[in-house]
Amino acid sequence: MSSPLADRLRPTNIDEIAGQRHLLTKGKVLRKIIESGNIPNLIFYGPSGVGKTTVANIIAENCGKKLYYLNATTASTSDIKEIINSIGTIESAGGILLYLDEIQYFNKKQQQILLSYIENGDITLIASTTENPYFYVYNAILSRSTVFEFKTLSAEDIASVVRRAVKILSDEKGKKIIISDSLIKKLSAAAAGDARRSLNMLELCIVTSESGDNITVDETTAEEILASNAVRYDREGDEHYDIISAYQKSMRGSDPDAAVYYLGRLLAAGDLPSACRRLLVCANEDVGLAYPQIIPIVKAAVDTAMMVGLPEARIPLANAVILVACSPKSNSAYEAINTVMSDIEKGIGGDIPRQLQNKHFDGEDAAVKGQNYKYPHDYPMHYVNQQYLPDNIKDKKYYRSGDNKTEQKFREYWDSIKSK
Repeated sequence: MSSPLADRLRPTNIDEIAGQRHLLTKGKVLRKIIESGNIPNLIFYGPSGVGKTTVANIIAENCGKKLYYLNATTASTSDIKEIINSIGTIESAGGILLYLDEIQYFNKKQQQILLSYIENGDITLIASTTENPYFYVYNAILSRSTVFEFKTLSAEDIASVVRRAVKILSDEKGKKIIISDSLIKKLSAAAAGDARRSLNMLELCIVTSESGDNITVDETTAEEILASNAVRYDREGDEHYDIISAYQKSMRGSDPDAAVYYLGRLLAAGDLPSACRRLLVCANEDVGLAYPQIIPIVKAAVDTAMMVGLPEARIPLANAVILVACSPKSNSAYEAINTVMSDIEKGIGGDIPRQLQNKHFDGEDAAVKGQNYKYPHDYPMHYVNQQYLPDNIKDKKYYRSGDNKTEQKFREYWDSIKSK
């Protein structure tokens, strides 16, 4: 009875899992994989408290393999080797299923140790991560795994979990638990998509309301618990997107004070991924060619932040956010690629000019024989005038220099070269 409510309530079959209908309803790929019992290497990607561990446990129960659990935040290389040493033993005769939680915290060497055992089938890996696996999981493991994205639970999904928890707690205590629908809705909304958070708050509400033959959850006490435990904003709500919008617009608008303030709002809510993603976008979209060196600088700051995690991640991110806000701005490359993509979607374009094509033979009916490509390095100043765009858009201008010093300097250079 001392285990957390979330563990006591953990579903034992697929149909008991709240949410994730895009993965687990009948006919969906992940459900078919689970029901087949033939489990490939899997990566579960999504926020906390949405069922990743639960699904892994159900897979382990149904596939006949020995389950090992590691959390990458605390596991060491010796822990990996201990699992490897159990390969082929009587205990693991049916094979090994390794559930590796928070795989993004394993360094490249630790992931590589697993690789050969995953590749030959000695170990079946189910890894979970709250970060985008395409950024943080070693490519060789990623290429040998199937990625499934778990979505944030809706308030309705969590409400069903809370109601089920009330029934289980009532059975455990041998008492009727009385809780209003309005309070269940508040608990579900305050959890911001994390079922585990809602159950922790529910348990507190019940513990602080126990008296007499029945348990009536006190509304006033419950409101205090909600106020102290709810996240600062709902990541699915309007305020979340308003903060992200204000964050990027403040960097774009060259206001370092506002930019670092909104960074703080994101980090206070634990939303490190959004803070990093928007920062990378802003460096490319809004600073761009006005200060192109900023792109690797910001990338390094983001990598550092993701490596050290919160709370220390605030330091490199603050450096980068203030740098972006204070840098000169240009969206010339952003405008250029947007115009290109718009033309491509409209079907504007044409055949690639003959001199640029990757072929060196002309048919008998060709009006002009030979590729006739001019190699720029064979000419003075490494430039020669020739057509690069297709004929029907050969005079189209996609890139227009920004008015910053960097782009104007490049423009002056090429104007002087091309005029000769």
